[in-house]
Amino acid sequence: MRDQVQKVIDRIRPAVQMDGGDIELVDVADGIVKLRLVGSCHGCPSSMMTLKAGIERAIQAEVPEIKGVEAVDA
Repeated sequence: MRDQVQKVIDRIRPAVQMDGGDIELVDVADGIVKLRLVGSCHGCPSSMMTLKAGIERAIQAEVPEIKGVEAVDA
């Protein structure tokens, strides 16, 4: 499952990088994906919207077993 999630993140990453940010996969456990938002994404007011509306939706579309996505700090 982690490999499937990583493939989705790798497809999303260029769009996030165009805005000066990046996404790092930290862990996948019990259907929850833990991501670290870095660069301009870290602390950005829109990052939670991006996380839930964009990243979570894309991951769940490809890996339906995923229940949710959470951001973690360093």
